[in-house]
Amino acid sequence: MNCKTSMITLLAYVLFVTSFIYSPLKVDAETNFDVQAQSAILLDVETGKILFAKDPDIKLPPASMTKMMTEYLVLEAIENGEISWETTTQISDYAYSISADPTFSGIGLTQDKDYTVRQLYEAMAIGSDNATTIALAELIAGSEGEFVQKMNEKGKEMGLTDYQFVNSTGLSNTDLGESYPEGTDPEGEDLLSSKAAALLAYRLVTDFPNALEISSQLQTELDGRTLLNLNWMLPHTATYLVPFKYEGVDGLKTGYTEKAGYTFTGTAEKNGRRLISVVMKTSSKQARFQETSKLLDYGFNQFEKKELFPKGYQIKGKSTIPVAKGKADTVEIASNEAVQTVVKDGEDENYSVKYTIDEEKLNKDGELVAPIEKGEKIGKMELVYTGDNDFGYIRNDKETVSVDIVTTSSVEKSNWFMLGISGIGQFFSNMFTSVSDTVKGWF
Repeated sequence: MNCKTSMITLLAYVLFVTSFIYSPLKVDAETNFDVQAQSAILLDVETGKILFAKDPDIKLPPASMTKMMTEYLVLEAIENGEISWETTTQISDYAYSISADPTFSGIGLTQDKDYTVRQLYEAMAIGSDNATTIALAELIAGSEGEFVQKMNEKGKEMGLTDYQFVNSTGLSNTDLGESYPEGTDPEGEDLLSSKAAALLAYRLVTDFPNALEISSQLQTELDGRTLLNLNWMLPHTATYLVPFKYEGVDGLKTGYTEKAGYTFTGTAEKNGRRLISVVMKTSSKQARFQETSKLLDYGFNQFEKKELFPKGYQIKGKSTIPVAKGKADTVEIASNEAVQTVVKDGEDENYSVKYTIDEEKLNKDGELVAPIEKGEKIGKMELVYTGDNDFGYIRNDKETVSVDIVTTSSVEKSNWFMLGISGIGQFFSNMFTSVSDTVKGWF
């Protein structure tokens, strides 16, 4: 090979690698941020706040991201003592047929051999293997059809919306032919919105943090074969994968089918903050990681956890509440802890707070009734966002950030004599009002 040919080859290689290199996103707070995916979402795990959303409620085929629900149910079964990591099972004819089919990325499992739950789970979570996923489903529920019922029931329990599970793997039922799970549509597809996928991932990593210990592994071994992790954002050493590495990424699940396109649910932790991102229907293997990098950069660079209102905060003009039958006519109230949330750069002024007083604590005149203890909870102070990009929270049971409102001092009940005087005064006041109203009625 002559010098000129070598130079051309070198330049071609450099162009190939650099075409996939992603430069960290640098946008100011006013830039209209977007990603190249049909649907996408980004959320802060600690607060559950959604930082970005693009058509998050569209139901799309998630491909192997479906396996996040299978992972959840396996880990739940382990926690409940139904199985253990060392429980063994064998490969059914159905699972074996999937394993032997190269169109399903089958790795060729062996029948009449015991596999541990750990072996099967790692092959599923790291290598995205379909047959080991089916084997786990059959172990837990007896059949994949019964397991799919558990998947849908768990989705409802989690509060997922815009979802449908028809098998444990994310393959199309039409691809499974006569082996599609009993009780499901033979032409059915697993479906998830990006919001549903994010909530599923949120529950997986918060309920079972050890899932990340496995999803972050670069490879696993099974039957003498090495299964590489399909998440290119992990610290792989292969030259062609290095450009996609992202600091702090330790999960979670890739997916691809012809109908789904290239999908990815990612998660990363930096400086004590964990984010979860989902991209669905991207254009290529590379694009799903490049768009995820954009989302994570946006979340880590443009948002910061801040204390917006300190502990003991009082809304101006609403620092006291009237008291009935007490030695004081009012008592001061304040927040019992600071209000903190993740705030986009430049948006501090878009936040305020409001009181929501517990009506059961008040009499018909809107007063607290003595005696009152110091630190008595009387309601909530809720954070209010008045900006243009309110994507809400991932959990349906949490619509905002709130802290308790408490009394800052105690108020003793007035003695019987003072209560009697007050009662007499109120009697004559009411009587005077009644007489006055009657007299006015004469004219």
